[in-house]
Amino acid sequence: MSSVAARPSAVPPWRVVFGAVFVMSWCGNQFSPLLLLYKQEEHYSTLLVNLLLGVYVGGLAPALLLAGALSDRYGRRPVMSVGTLTALAAGAVLALGPLGVAPLFIGRLLAGVTVGIAMAVGNSWLKELSQAPHDPAADAGAGARRASTAFTLGSGLGALVAGALAQWGPRPEVLPFVLQIVVAAPFVWLVRRIPETSPGDLGGPLRRQLRVPAAGHRRFLRVVAVAAPWLFASAALAYGYLPVLLSGSTGSWGLAYATALTGLTLGVAALIQPWAKRIDSPSSARGLVVFLFLAAAGLLVMTGAQYWQSLWLGLAAAVVLGCAIGTGLVSGLLEVQRIAGPRDLAGLTGVFYTLAYAGFLTPIVLAAVTSLFGTTTLLLALVVLALLCAGAVLLAYRRHLPTGERTTTVVAQGGARSPERDGAARR
Repeated sequence: MSSVAARPSAVPPWRVVFGAVFVMSWCGNQFSPLLLLYKQEEHYSTLLVNLLLGVYVGGLAPALLLAGALSDRYGRRPVMSVGTLTALAAGAVLALGPLGVAPLFIGRLLAGVTVGIAMAVGNSWLKELSQAPHDPAADAGAGARRASTAFTLGSGLGALVAGALAQWGPRPEVLPFVLQIVVAAPFVWLVRRIPETSPGDLGGPLRRQLRVPAAGHRRFLRVVAVAAPWLFASAALAYGYLPVLLSGSTGSWGLAYATALTGLTLGVAALIQPWAKRIDSPSSARGLVVFLFLAAAGLLVMTGAQYWQSLWLGLAAAVVLGCAIGTGLVSGLLEVQRIAGPRDLAGLTGVFYTLAYAGFLTPIVLAAVTSLFGTTTLLLALVVLALLCAGAVLLAYRRHLPTGERTTTVVAQGGARSPERDGAARR
């Protein structure tokens, strides 16, 4: 497929893709504050509601790994168009939730596919539209910031609206999903008017195209892959697991409190991202180290909230974990963009998010083994594990940098070095 220009428009094309990623992220996260609703109204067990939260990784992981390669082969626009359609399908099936568990599982899988396409393809498309000739004024990190902001704002607002409607609106198991369909529907048409940025002319077998050579880069394996799962482990624990742990203290306001935790976590994550860009450094893993220490601190506060059944400590944990998520998302995406070659960007972004979303399964594991070890012990074990991962990233702090970053640093210090030799040494 050749690059096709859209009709002239007063709206920069990146804004439309930003909106598409926003509504697709809304689709993925609107379910989070409703866990207590299904637990209380449908009398589902804690393990089952956490399975419903995490099952969408089953749709998300294949989409993350396949969508990027498909968009390199056929173009960003057609794959994102499919994502807008799966967003509508997910909302429609989830609205059938009062009929039983099956529609919830299917709807969550479709929501996972939607978010997977948004992350792997939407983020790459945003990055490509956030540079010349589409946006000459954008700086080098604009694409990563816009992508992470669209995701966090969409996830946060989707959860806030769904939770508020579930707490105070009619038909709480249906209305949130109907509204999501209404919000997402215009983008089925809008994304088709955006310029194509990927030639879509790759030939050969798809299996070969699914290979992502940059995923074997030592920087990715020893820094990014170590930190990535903590991104959505932090999110799932903050607004998926913590409301259930504190349900005995929230009483009839459980849904409102779960909504507040979700909005606070993701709102802080969105607000901190401009500062997170300043923390990131192309010559070190500073951003991801800060992220892991913040995640450990947030989990420690969460442990206290659970132990003392303190709603205020729960809110404090959401703030700290939100800071962690915002910092880790921006820093992780910037690391990925520095490591990936032009043909690997969508694929490596998909691998990054696949690893990150693996952390979303953390509450399922905790719910399954809580009877053996106790909640407090398990949460403290997570704190220790996060600190160990921070230590592992520190060991590779300035090592295995992608070609160019260390060269820039050395020249700035007054020396000269061969980028070819540096690149070979770091791989």
